[in-house]
Amino acid sequence: MLKLSQVCYFVLASLVSISFAKTVNAGQTEKLSVVVNGIRHQKGEICFRVFANEKGFPMSNTGEVQSGCTKITGTSVKKEFSGLKPGTYAVAVVDDQNGDRKLNSDFFGIPKEGFGISKNPTVSIQTGSPKFRDASFVVNKDTTVNIIMKYSLDS
Repeated sequence: MLKLSQVCYFVLASLVSISFAKTVNAGQTEKLSVVVNGIRHQKGEICFRVFANEKGFPMSNTGEVQSGCTKITGTSVKKEFSGLKPGTYAVAVVDDQNGDRKLNSDFFGIPKEGFGISKNPTVSIQTGSPKFRDASFVVNKDTTVNIIMKYSLDS
């Protein structure tokens, strides 16, 4: 009978340990690395905005969950964002040449500075700005996203 109680105690202790392990993982955060390629300028900075939903995407900073800028040092730059909860995100970047940390456009809304969107969707007069769903990806472990800079709209 003593052995049966020891087995029950072991099983109970194991179940309690597993429930605590799930509680600890509930607060888990992830790292997102964003690599931007095809930069044409050697001055200025690349500014990043990370969005967790469509609010403000891709132009406004109202819905961003993290942001930051990195000085241009070549034709490619990398920025890491940590502390993100596992989930769906999208990233917008700007080749900020005048230091205002936003995408400048002309009277017709056509960008005057380089820009990029995660998953590199088509951006044209016909398609307009990409939707969050077209640029989003899942972050559930350390994730890397590659973005190609555009300096004009797609045909």
